[in-house]
Amino acid sequence: MVQFDDIRYFNEEEVGVALKSAVRHPMIKTLFQYTFPDKTDEEIKEIVLSCKTVNDFQREVISVTVKRVLEETSAGLTTTGFDKLDPEQSYLYISNHRDIVLDTCLINLTLFNYDLIRTASAIGDNLVQRPFVNALSKLTRNFIVKRGGTPRETLMSSKNLSEYVEYLLKERNRSVWIAQRQGRTKDGNDVTEQGVLKMIALAAGKRPVAEYLNSLKIVPVSISYEYDPTDILKVPELLAKKAQKEYIKSENEDFNSILKGALGQKKHIHIHASEPLELKTKDDEAVNQLLQHVVSKLDRVIQSNYRLWPTNYIAFDLLNDTQSYTEHYTDKDQKQFERRLRLRVDMKDPEAVKSFLNMYARPVINKEELELAYEA
Repeated sequence: MVQFDDIRYFNEEEVGVALKSAVRHPMIKTLFQYTFPDKTDEEIKEIVLSCKTVNDFQREVISVTVKRVLEETSAGLTTTGFDKLDPEQSYLYISNHRDIVLDTCLINLTLFNYDLIRTASAIGDNLVQRPFVNALSKLTRNFIVKRGGTPRETLMSSKNLSEYVEYLLKERNRSVWIAQRQGRTKDGNDVTEQGVLKMIALAAGKRPVAEYLNSLKIVPVSISYEYDPTDILKVPELLAKKAQKEYIKSENEDFNSILKGALGQKKHIHIHASEPLELKTKDDEAVNQLLQHVVSKLDRVIQSNYRLWPTNYIAFDLLNDTQSYTEHYTDKDQKQFERRLRLRVDMKDPEAVKSFLNMYARPVINKEELELAYEA
């Protein structure tokens, strides 16, 4: 549809042309060489150019890339909950967001493994400024979230984005992924921004919002990495925020984060898909109240299903100078984590150390708070 031309991913007629260009680009060729280390350039070119659709490219190339990343930089990916989803149904997956590219890659690999409908995924326009990154994003079914602009421009682009999400889910039977907040969680505190839900709900028009959101089949997703490969890259922004200073990204910061996220060590990774949300509303409930209710529900489900690792418990104990969770980790686990801390953070800077530890400890704190709220 012409209405969505400025934000959509490639349609099938455009894939072949885009791939012919991709195989000539030095950076994309490097990616393909990483994916197929035992093949010649001509063999790689033949594999890539045999792809006629986005599905072909994801299956024959991108899934191979992601599997290699997992083999070389992790101790394995585990998943739960996806077996309860309907292979014929499109879903709106709303998840916490820790890594720029890897989150969606791993979720889509999981959907592929369970024979579920894979997603079109939201990506900020700030991340696709480089032409080759933009081309790769469109080849992997990413659509653009426009940021900045006047209030009127923001409203219009949000409405168009909202309608595109509905179009994908209902007209194309294409699942959609979107993060629970703008940008990655950098402090470990996975919370939903109400603005994300407000944007999604814009397409409801005069329809009851709760009924509309239910029709989208919202599935909360929790993704957790034992080690965040970009942890040290997040610390400067956390320190600037704490000092109430404006944080200005370096020219290549997002691109470096993408590379670090892909190639850095993650150890264990777990993804959990919850059941689709079922929202109820009172006749007199205002839209803002409903959206606040949805935000609270998303936070509760995503945080409660977040898989905690030894790193989270170690960070909590170090941060609070306790031994509350020693049964969840070994001396070896602690030594490995403390070594990572020393290598990545200036130990003479207490705020940097605290920010780093809090990044890993926060999911434990969230679980404790949820348990207290449940008991109350």
